[in-house]
Amino acid sequence: MLKIDSINQYYGDSHTLWDLSLEVPDGSCTCLMGRNGVGKTTTLKCVMGLLPVRDGTIHFGEVCLSDEVAERRAPLKVGYVPQGRDIFPRLTVDENLRIGFAVCNPTEASLAYERVLEMFPVLRKMLKRSGGDLSGGQQQQLAIARALILNPTLLILDEPTEGIQPNIVHEIGEVIARLNREEGMTVLLVEQKLPLARRVADRFCILDKGRAVAIGVMDDLDDALIKEFLSV
Repeated sequence: MLKIDSINQYYGDSHTLWDLSLEVPDGSCTCLMGRNGVGKTTTLKCVMGLLPVRDGTIHFGEVCLSDEVAERRAPLKVGYVPQGRDIFPRLTVDENLRIGFAVCNPTEASLAYERVLEMFPVLRKMLKRSGGDLSGGQQQQLAIARALILNPTLLILDEPTEGIQPNIVHEIGEVIARLNREEGMTVLLVEQKLPLARRVADRFCILDKGRAVAIGVMDDLDDALIKEFLSV
């Protein structure tokens, strides 16, 4: 589904990603892990075309994303929930959700609209409220719902539970598991909460100083790896 092959990325003269390679198999839920500042968000931004790569390639199916502008991701059915949510605070919940209609088949988009309101029923009660008036957890639900309007084949989430109250963390985990296991949606997830990562993901990739240092199935994430690369 997604193949990152030997990419290098720089912020000015600072080398941030070093020959990074990662494959996200079709139908998997892959968790990108590591301490703060190791390159997780940078990796996702490179996939989404928001940051340039110096060399290497990123393929989504047969499409070389490295050659595509950022705006091409949505029509290709790549959904993205950035760190910090980035909803439109002055637009209503309804307007935030309908932004994705521009790149979707109208019938498909309407069905997706009803589907996300079923997944996140609290949003149905707040359709006319401004996004900025929602709580942090509600804004995160809105950000995920907005990405799902695209009916993505690949959903990319950057720390979707950061700063969220525990009951909504559980709800978000349930939605991710449902999308992946029941509906077959491929998911690439950055998540710091280890119990949630173990619950929803079947594969992991650990980054350290911009390099992939461990990749495998989630059952291979043992105490030694956690102590060396994830503990604080």
